Parts: sequence; structure tokens; C-alpha cells
Amino acid sequence: ILRTSGLLSRSNKVMYDLNTFSVFDTFLGRAVTGPLAAKNTALEQATVITTDWGTWKKEHPETTVLLERYALGRDPDFRNGRDANGPIFPVGDVDPRLSVHEDIIGVVTASGTPVAFQRSTALVALQRGDIIAVENVRLALDAGGIKAVDADGSDLGSHQAFWFAWSQFHPDTDLWRQ
Repeated sequence: ILRTSGLLSRSNKVMYDLNTFSVFDTFLGRAVTGPLAAKNTALEQATVITTDWGTWKKEHPETTVLLERYALGRDPDFRNGRDANGPIFPVGDVDPRLSVHEDIIGVVTASGTPVAFQRSTALVALQRGDIIAVENVRLALDAGGIKAVDADGSDLGSHQAFWFAWSQFHPDTDLWRQ
């Protein structure tokens, strides 16, 4: 069971395991301290899709939330203006290829290469019917959002993140250009 620690690493949340008190860098999914770090424990990346609740529920009717009134998508600005003027904590040098708050879909290819897709551009291209692929990675629409899949459609566990975060944790990332 993971809980929030209240700490940040490069402006991203740090969690801890309730049983071992091991601390996890949740962006990379690795335990960084504690007994689970000694075992090189890593979390499986779960895909995060940003969409509205109605579209998600229509395509995934088996989904439940603890309290529907807290479901994201009720407020079109689900971040509530958070970080509107840039990250609120220092993050170091940010890769200048995109603006710091550009939403990206990030994934690591089978060869180990991190690649980022500008979400806004990829969404338009996918809605137009374009195929977006890099190595083993293909982008696919899901309930109004985007996820990364492999050739057989299996979910690859992609990040939707701000560019500043992805580029900080993956400074050698390739950037997909249409």
C-alpha cells in the first residue's frame, strides 16, 4: 500500500510503502530508499488517460469511483490552475523543445529509448485517422484520451505528464514530430 509522503522530487510526488516504509520515486516507479530499494523493487507503470467522466464511463461501463462527485472531468480545468505560471518548486534546467507545461504522452520503447509525444498534436492526428508509431510503440485513442500500445494492442503503460517532468526524468528522450 502506497501513501503520499508529502515530499517532492523534481516537483513530482514521492510515495512510501506503508509496510516497509520504503520510499518510491513514483515517476520512474523505483524504490529509492528502504528494504524495497535494496531489492531493486520497481512498480509496474499504469497508463493514465485524461478524458471526461461521461466519455470514459460510456466506453468503460465497468468502471467505478469511490464518490462520483469527485470524478475528474466535472471541471474542464482539473488542475485548477495549479502550476499555471510554471512549476511551483525548482526542477532544474528544462528541455527547451516544448513549453514546461505541455502535456505529453511518454513511454519507453522496447529498445529502452524514452519517447515523448506532444498530446495535443497526437490527439488531432489520431482523430484524423493517422497512425502514430515509433519502434514497438503505437498510440491509440481510448475514451477520448491516448494510450501507448504494442503491435497486438497490449497496453504499454504510458505516462501523461507535463514536459518539464518527463524531460527531467528522461533527459535523453526522443521527441516525436509529426
